[in-house]
Amino acid sequence: MNVSRETTELEAAYLDLVRRWSPRINLVSRTDLPRLEERHLRDSRAVVDVAPVSADCWVDLGSGGGFPGIVAAIHRRSEGTSVHLVESDVRKAMFLRTVARELDLNVVVHSDRIEQAEVPVPDVLSARALAPLPKLLSLAHLHCGPRTVMVFPKGVTWRAERDAALPSWRFSLQTHPSPTQPDAAILVLTDVEPLSS
Repeated sequence: MNVSRETTELEAAYLDLVRRWSPRINLVSRTDLPRLEERHLRDSRAVVDVAPVSADCWVDLGSGGGFPGIVAAIHRRSEGTSVHLVESDVRKAMFLRTVARELDLNVVVHSDRIEQAEVPVPDVLSARALAPLPKLLSLAHLHCGPRTVMVFPKGVTWRAERDAALPSWRFSLQTHPSPTQPDAAILVLTDVEPLSS
């Protein structure tokens, strides 16, 4: 991914905020702090890279420290994409609002449980390290329209998660290799529908 100087500066400012806040509210694990760029930023950039370019609204569920939601807001800033972050932890939601304000990002933070959050129907919906795919689809489907594209980075168990979801869900699936973990993948799902029981 080719990034502009402004994007690189915004990413650096964001990671600096993560480093400063994380010891207090555990945004990422202590062992991950020295490798934010290598692991979390690269993962998030890859999610943005495989998502549709034309997205007026992006919703990120269980946003935590902002990976990939804040990174999406940084990279889609010039396109005017509105990014909605859903995070029930009040302290993490406060962090996300601070990032959005200090970096002047087009971000709305919803400090609600995913099931209760009132967000616009998104063009893109993402979630990272939130739940296994069958549960994740149940949560995501609450907020999606028929044209929503779901983008989920998944670990090495992604095939087992896909297979576990198939008895309950119909979807079209594309996979992209993870840039940070062998055998992991980024799942891009469209035409997601629950199967009647």
